[in-house]
Amino acid sequence: MRLKDALPKMPKIGTTHYLTFIVFLGILNASIGLAYVEAKTSEITVLHIDGAPDNIVFIADPHLKQGNINYVNTIVNEINALDPSVVLIGGDFVYGDGEEFSLQKIWDGIDAPVYAVLGNHDYKSGITSTSWVEKNLAVNNASFDRDDYNVSSLRDETTDVVYAGRLTDELGMNGVRVLKNEYLVVDADGQDLILVGIDDGWAGMADPPDVPKSSAFTLYLIHEPECRANWAADLILAGHTHGGQFLPQDIPLPGFELSGLSLENGVSTYITRGIGTSNLGVELRLFATPEIVVINPTCSPEELFPDKKITHITLP
Repeated sequence: MRLKDALPKMPKIGTTHYLTFIVFLGILNASIGLAYVEAKTSEITVLHIDGAPDNIVFIADPHLKQGNINYVNTIVNEINALDPSVVLIGGDFVYGDGEEFSLQKIWDGIDAPVYAVLGNHDYKSGITSTSWVEKNLAVNNASFDRDDYNVSSLRDETTDVVYAGRLTDELGMNGVRVLKNEYLVVDADGQDLILVGIDDGWAGMADPPDVPKSSAFTLYLIHEPECRANWAADLILAGHTHGGQFLPQDIPLPGFELSGLSLENGVSTYITRGIGTSNLGVELRLFATPEIVVINPTCSPEELFPDKKITHITLP
């Protein structure tokens, strides 16, 4: 008898069990109470960028549901306190199929123009543990070259265009202009901002427009950071990752960008930790506190929010 035949067979570990194990390891690092508190508070990250308009506020991944609507309302009040010129939302407005679109009325409370892109949850794309793994693998077959951008291989039976269309209509009725592979010239505190909104990559809907050269600050808004290209941008903003949700931010994972600033080919990308939690079945965060990002604020966040952690980052 061969040795390997004598050994007991180990059970196969499916993707659902793998994700559950990751969550379990994260929770072991601190009490459930601490993780719950982190999911219900926020920090502010200030980006100092020469040439960018003032008071641009960016959030992502609200994943609205009845259980977090009061918390997100607090985020809206904090955004308004920053006196934004423009508010940008980086997709994943919904939590799951069962939530009502009427919750999106909350965005009507923002006291500034609001622009957004949709995320993979907004297309029901890659939202189960199995399809999440499949999408991560399928990304390798897509082209993210600026001159040959093509994510059509990522569009499959999970992409629900009708659902996304209904959500887009609801957002529009509540003051959110959803950009789908288009650009606008936006007035931000009296300064022109070229805002480019890329539709969701995981859903196979991203098709970047041709953007004319301009001296105005050019900002690309995209959901998944891995679906960006080497665009002629002054800044790219992305979400999707939740900062790992349970993973320490100072421990790099090969092949994954969890959050923060990265610089490639002279173009800066900032990946936010977002403000909500996805449908993992838990409303917890650990090591990845929800985040509001503000660019070139003219008022002091420290004075507005003396009890919050404020991080300042100066872009090169």
